[in-house]
Amino acid sequence: MRVLLIDDHALFRIGLLELLERRGIEVIDAVGDSDVGLRLARDCAPDVVLMDLRMPGENGIELVRKMRQEGIERRVAMLTTSTDERDVVEALQAGVNGYLLKDMEPDELVAALQGIIAGQTIVAPELTGALARAVRQESVAVDEPALAFSDLTPREMEILCHLAGGQSNKVIGNELGISEGTVKLHVKSILRKLKMRSRVEAAVLAVEQGLCDRQ
Repeated sequence: MRVLLIDDHALFRIGLLELLERRGIEVIDAVGDSDVGLRLARDCAPDVVLMDLRMPGENGIELVRKMRQEGIERRVAMLTTSTDERDVVEALQAGVNGYLLKDMEPDELVAALQGIIAGQTIVAPELTGALARAVRQESVAVDEPALAFSDLTPREMEILCHLAGGQSNKVIGNELGISEGTVKLHVKSILRKLKMRSRVEAAVLAVEQGLCDRQ
């Protein structure tokens, strides 16, 4: 995994650089300037660009838009402290592949980056509710996908509701008394039955439909 890190906070940037390198991840560079970051994203072919949202001058979302406009099709993960649903939606609309929070555990960050490189769209579990509200406001049609929920087993529905609550596989396993690996298998089955690519999509629809409120 080759990562380009863009964050204007020097202490955080240096700390994250060391954290990633200790886990065997190659950090191409760690910079605090968006223009330099844009050039490196274009010339150095990172597997993923990990950038801050709030930066002086050009913020992270503007930088992603500029990358897309210039045809720089790198995978991008936003790493931020902002839980504002407007930031989440705007970032996803701009073309980011991940929206992650700076207080996440190091191993969770590495797993998220691996998922993003594998083609997934990863959003911090805590932001599921924000996405659900955004979906509701945009009046997205959800009637047809809702029909597939009837195919879920009681256990899968239980796990889906935990996903809708923003819980990780590890937390779900602890609460249900099953292994994290078993939770992962159930999540895969849920996504297959609902014909969805990510747990976030399934969780948002569950919240929007009010399925878990009716359990």
